[in-house]
Amino acid sequence: MKFFDSHAHYNDERFETEIPGGAETLLRALFDGNVEAIVNVGVDPEYSVNCIKLAEKYPKMYAAVGIHPSDTRFLSDPDDDIRKIEALLDHKKVVALGEIGLDYHYPDTDKEKQKNYLYRQLELAERTGARVIFHDRDAHGDSMEAVAAFPGVTGVFHCFSGSAEMAKELVRLGWYVSFTGVITYSNARKVCEAVKVVPDDRIMIETDAPYLSPVPMRGKINRSDYLQYTAEKMAELRNTTTEYIAGITTENAKRFFNISE
Repeated sequence: MKFFDSHAHYNDERFETEIPGGAETLLRALFDGNVEAIVNVGVDPEYSVNCIKLAEKYPKMYAAVGIHPSDTRFLSDPDDDIRKIEALLDHKKVVALGEIGLDYHYPDTDKEKQKNYLYRQLELAERTGARVIFHDRDAHGDSMEAVAAFPGVTGVFHCFSGSAEMAKELVRLGWYVSFTGVITYSNARKVCEAVKVVPDDRIMIETDAPYLSPVPMRGKINRSDYLQYTAEKMAELRNTTTEYIAGITTENAKRFFNISE
């Protein structure tokens, strides 16, 4: 039984400081174990370049390139920043534009700046045909408004935190929905209801490593082999087997990211 981690951040410095041997030692072990593939996700132009460099070292690691909404606070030239992202999209290891989106969690958030970067990147996706990895935190209404403004763009809402009704609407619009270890948390009832309604051909799983470790690994740095616990919970919620969840989520991720091997 193998798992496809559709969203992780293995260039995060926590892997180098908290894992003996760093990310590369861990990745070798993961690919020798129960991990089929990983998408290593960018958050700004420089980080995206480093995601590609790490992905080049492993046949079953891929990269996404994009500008995370929270990272826009460190950036000041949208034209140049997005031009840098566009230049990376044609790399053979790049399978998506992401992660992009909106994050209103903190009270001092510059919402208009986030929207500016988001809409420019959605325009890029529309022009290039790139699939999108969408980050939505405490911004459901504006996120859905952005999706509706670009009906030709297809993507996945990663680390989904919305309602079952929102998940159904995303599926209706042609999008995929991905879930993390959050579904194993005792306070995740709303998200667990969403897990139950996403069709078999539109659901994915992810770690968002090094964050959001599932129960029983909460408090530890997250890693792709912990997908087993998320899959077990998803199987429980959907009244099926862990093996079935591993199979359909891997198949869906390969189709979404256009990975044939």
